[in-house]
Amino acid sequence: MPTLVIVESPTKARTISKFLPDSYRVEACMGHVRDLPGSASEIPPQFKGAKWAKEHGINVDENFEPLYVIPQAKRRVVSELRKALKDAEALVIATDEDREGESIGWHLTQVLKPKVPISRMVFHEITKSAIVQALENERDIDENLVRAQETRRILDRLVGYTVSPVLWVKIAPGLSAGRVQSVAVRVLVERERERRAFHTGVYWELKGTMAGETAPFQALLTRIGDKRVARGSDFDETTGKLKARSEAVLLDEKRARELAKRLEAGDWIVKQVERKAKTLKPVAPFTTSTLQQEANRKLGLSSRDTMRIAQRLYERGLITYMRTDSVNLSKEAVTAARGCVETLYGKEFLSPTERKFTTKAKGAQEAHEAIRPAGQVMATAAEAGLIGREKSVYELIWKRTVATQMADARQELMTVQIMAGAADDGGAVQDLCQFRASGKRLVFAGFLRAYVEGSDDPNSALEDREVLLPNMSAGDKLDCEKVDPTGRETRPPSRYTEASLVEKLEKEGIGRPSTYATIIDTILSRDYARKTGNTLVPTFTAFGVTQLMENNFTQFVDLGFTAQMEQSLDQVASGAIEHLPYLKKFWAGDQGLLPQVKVGKEEIDPRTACTLIGFQDLDARVRIGRYGPYLEHGDVETDPDNLVRVSIPETMAPADLTTANAAELIRQKAEGPTPIAQEPETGENVYMFVGRYGPYIQLGEASDDHKPKRVSLPKGLTPDQVTPEKALSLLSLPRILGKHPDDGEDIRAAIGRYGPYVAHNKEFRSLTKTDDVLTVGLERALALLAEEKPGGRRGRGPTALKELGEHPSDGEQVKVMKGRYGPYVTHGGINATIPREIEPDEITLEDAVTLLQRKAEMGPTKKRGRKAKAKPKAKAKPKAKAKPKAKSKKASAE
Repeated sequence: MPTLVIVESPTKARTISKFLPDSYRVEACMGHVRDLPGSASEIPPQFKGAKWAKEHGINVDENFEPLYVIPQAKRRVVSELRKALKDAEALVIATDEDREGESIGWHLTQVLKPKVPISRMVFHEITKSAIVQALENERDIDENLVRAQETRRILDRLVGYTVSPVLWVKIAPGLSAGRVQSVAVRVLVERERERRAFHTGVYWELKGTMAGETAPFQALLTRIGDKRVARGSDFDETTGKLKARSEAVLLDEKRARELAKRLEAGDWIVKQVERKAKTLKPVAPFTTSTLQQEANRKLGLSSRDTMRIAQRLYERGLITYMRTDSVNLSKEAVTAARGCVETLYGKEFLSPTERKFTTKAKGAQEAHEAIRPAGQVMATAAEAGLIGREKSVYELIWKRTVATQMADARQELMTVQIMAGAADDGGAVQDLCQFRASGKRLVFAGFLRAYVEGSDDPNSALEDREVLLPNMSAGDKLDCEKVDPTGRETRPPSRYTEASLVEKLEKEGIGRPSTYATIIDTILSRDYARKTGNTLVPTFTAFGVTQLMENNFTQFVDLGFTAQMEQSLDQVASGAIEHLPYLKKFWAGDQGLLPQVKVGKEEIDPRTACTLIGFQDLDARVRIGRYGPYLEHGDVETDPDNLVRVSIPETMAPADLTTANAAELIRQKAEGPTPIAQEPETGENVYMFVGRYGPYIQLGEASDDHKPKRVSLPKGLTPDQVTPEKALSLLSLPRILGKHPDDGEDIRAAIGRYGPYVAHNKEFRSLTKTDDVLTVGLERALALLAEEKPGGRRGRGPTALKELGEHPSDGEQVKVMKGRYGPYVTHGGINATIPREIEPDEITLEDAVTLLQRKAEMGPTKKRGRKAKAKPKAKAKPKAKAKPKAKSKKASAE
C-alpha cells in the first residue's frame, strides 16, 4: 500500500513526485479545504438558528469556537482525497512550512479523519536533497502554529464582520473594515492629508556650466557672501514660505536673472577640491517584503503578481520558499553563490570572506532561509528554461543572491568648491558667490557588476554611478560658458506606491509580508484606492471610513496597537501565551471590540460620519453618499431650495480638490455649463463635462425627451487640451474613411466603449496607441481590418500567425498560432499556450521550444467527458407519508 502525501497544488505535486520513492502517492488539496462560512447559505442546518453563526461564524460564548465548513468548490477535492486515503498505509502532510501551511495540514486531518499514522514533513525548497532530509526528519503537526493562524483568522473575522455593518448604516452600503486593511488605508489617507495641507514654495537657483577637458560640467550656487542659498528643505510645508528660523537667502526671478548676468562676466576660480573614497556593500538577499518592493520598482509587478510568480517558481523547484522574513543564507547557498561568482565574473569579484546577514525588520519571524535559487548549483534563468515574467523574477532573485557574495564596490567622490565674483557696473565685486560641483568615479564595480538595486540592467546602471569631473586644483581659473537661472517649486510628499506601502507596513510591523498582496488587492477592489500609473491614490470613501474609524475605533487603526497584535500572534505561535485569554480581552475587555461596536451603533451620527473634515477651505461640504462622494453647497435647514449637490468626479484625488475646481463644479450645477464651441450648422452649443467616469463632450442640452450626442475624450487627451476645433472634430465621429474594395461598403472610424476603433459592416478593430481616430486613413484601416480578430472567432479554426523556424529535434517548423482561446505555439501535435506577458510577435524560437518541452513533460491534458443526460423518470405513485426520523444530535458541520 502506498504512503499518501498531500500538498497544496498540482504543480507542487508533480515536482515533489520526482524525488519520492515509487511507494509514495502525491495528491493536491488545492489550498484550504475548510473555512468559516462565506455566506448564510453555507451555514449547516443545525446552526442556522444561532445568532453567532449568522453574524460571524464564531461562537464567542463557547471559547471562540469557529464554525468550519467545507465550501462547495472543495467537496469534490475532499471526496477524492478520502478515496486515496483508503488505499494508503500512512499519511504525510507536506504543505508549506509557514502557519498557513500548518493550518491547512491540521484541517486536512480533521476532515479526512485518517486511521493510519500521520506525520508532517517540511522543506524550504523542492530539491532531492531537501526532500530526502525532510523524510528523515518528519514531525507532528505543530498545534501552536495552528492556533496562531486560527487566532489571526478569528481576529480578522470579528473585526470585519462587526465593524463593517456599522459602516453600512452610518456611511454607505457595501463598505468594509479589516484589521490590517483599515490601518493600511489610514496610511494612504494620512499621506493624502499631508498633500492637501501642503503649500508650494517658489525659489530660484543658478547653475553654471564650465568648460571641461572632454565635456562641460555644471556647478550649483550654494552661497551668496556668507549666507546659504535657500533650497526646498528651507520652506514650511503648511505655509509655502521660508521657515521662521531660516537664515537662507531666497532668490526671486528678478534677482536670479540679474545675478546670472553679472556672474557670467566675472571670474571663476577653484577654491577647494576634496576627494573621498566610498565603499558600497551589497544588500541582503530577498525576503517576501523586499522581493515585492523590488519587483514593483524594477519590473512594475503588483505584489499579488509577484507572489503568484514566486509561488510557481517555488513549486517547480527553482527557488526556496517565498514566504519568509529571514535574510539568512544556508552554508549550501553561500557555497553555490560563491561558485557562481568565481565562474561567471572572476575571482577578483569574489568577496574575501563569506557574507552573513541578519534580519532587522520589526517583528520578524519565520526561522527560514531568505528567498534564493534552489539547490546546490543555482542554475541561471536560461538553464532553467524560463521565459517571460517568470524569467524576470527569477533573474532578480538570482542576481541579488549572487551579489551577496561579491566584493564591495569602490567609488571616489569629488567635491569642488568654486568662487565666482559678480561685478557691478563700475567693475567692483558686488557679490561673492560660491558654487559646488559634485562628481563620482567608479574605481571597482564589485557586486554592482551583477546587481544594482532599483535598476533592471546592471551594465547600463554602472554608467549612472559615474559623474566625471576634470582634474582640478585650488587656484585654477575656470571658463564659465553660461549661467542658467531656473525657477523651482517645492513638492508635496509623494503618494505611496505598492513598493513604498509594503516597505512602510513592514517597517511598522503591520501584518505579515505574505498578506500584503491580499491587503493591497482588497483596498483596490473595495474602492478605497485607485491606481494611477504605479501610485496608490486614496479615494474620498477611504477618507470617510478612516475618519469614522479614527473617531470611534481608534485603537483598531493605530499602528502601534496593530503591530502589538502581530507580536501577540507570534507569542501564540511560540507557545508563550494562551490564545483564549487574549481573544477574550480583545473581544469583551474594557477597551474591547464588542463594547466599542455597541457604543458606535448608538452614538455615531450618520450625517456627521458622512461629512469629511479637512476640507473647511472650500465653500462647500464634502460628503459621502450611497452613490459616491459629492459637494454640498448651502444650508439644508434654512434654505433648502437653494441647496446645491454635485458629484465629485471619480478620477479626482482628495488632495487635488481645490477651492477653484470645487467652485466650478458647484457653478456648473447651479448655472449650467459654459459652452466651449458652437456647432456651425445647427447652432447648438458644445459643452465639456466631467462625469463620474471621466471627461466627455456633449452636443446640446439634455432633457427628458432628448438624449444629446456625447463623445468621451480619447485616452491621453485632457479637457484643457480640447480646442473648439478639436471638440467639433470629435463630435463629427464616426468618420467615413472610404469604401471597402471587396464590397463597396463604408469603412468608418469612431470612439466606443473600449476606445477608438475602425469598422466595416460588423467587423471592428481597435486602433493602436500610435493611431489617431481623427486622422487615421483608409489604407491603415484596411490593414487593421485584414488582421485576425484577437482571440479568434467562434466557429473558425486556428490561424497561423508566423513560423519561428525549425525545431532542433526533427527540423520541422515551429509555428505561432491564433486560436479561439488565444495565441499558442505548436509542433509535432503539441500545443503550448503563450503566457499573457509575452506578445506573440516577440516570442523567439528558443522560447517556443522551452514552452513545448514544458508542456510535453506535463503530459496530455485530461479531457472531461460530458455527462449523459439522464432519462426522465416515470412518475411514481405517491407514497404514504412516513414518520419523520429523529435528528442525530451529532450533526456534523461537514
